[in-house]
Amino acid sequence: MQEEGLQGAPDPDVWAGSQEAKRFLVTQDLDFSDVREFAPGTHFGILLVRLANPSRRALETYIESLFRAEDVDRWARCFVVATDTKIRVRRPEPK
Repeated sequence: MQEEGLQGAPDPDVWAGSQEAKRFLVTQDLDFSDVREFAPGTHFGILLVRLANPSRRALETYIESLFRAEDVDRWARCFVVATDTKIRVRRPEPK
């Protein structure tokens, strides 16, 4: 959200900006971790990253490798939690 000028902005502004732009939100912010509030299928997608060493460089390296290794296009409208050891994808309920 750096390009959008939303880096460090309040969570509601970040959320509104990502949804308005129809973008997948990548975050470490636990305020976006409630799957009931951010139910799969109700947004364009969330990737919550939880690393043991959450430094900026470690985060950049991890996300780059994740996007190279995984079929992230399948994560659209999903709630995804990625840690050092696993990835959990919650998909929208079938209609």
